Amino acid sequence: GIDSEGHAANFVETEQIVHYKGSKASFVQTRGSIPFFWSQRPNLKYKPKPQISKSVNHMDGFQRHFDSQIISYGKQMIVNLVNQKGSEKPLEQTFSKMVNSMANGMVRYVAFDFHKECSRMRWDRLQILMDQLADQQDE
Repeated sequence: GIDSEGHAANFVETEQIVHYKGSKASFVQTRGSIPFFWSQRPNLKYKPKPQISKSVNHMDGFQRHFDSQIISYGKQMIVNLVNQKGSEKPLEQTFSKMVNSMANGMVRYVAFDFHKECSRMRWDRLQILMDQLADQQDE
């Protein structure tokens, strides 16, 4: 999840810079934990059930996270790849609701159930996601 300042756990920034025939372009991707207060307590199971905190105001940290992201990177395109069923379903539902309630035109959200769509090595199904993102990528 995040801390009270809006910093996401497992946050990583990757930038690709392309220089071709005198032109330059940059693509920056960030990724990290879903930016609200949740955790997965270690246990003997392969994948412990995520627990969303019920005792905090999620929107404060969530808003801080995206305010910081927008200041640093500009427009945000969120691509959520968690399962949309099972134990991860509440994470996806909460994330979607929070983005919608934030109502910020600088933040767009797409949920793509990666495990369902690409199961059994069906990597060609990533084209579904690419089609969903095509307009934003062109922007």
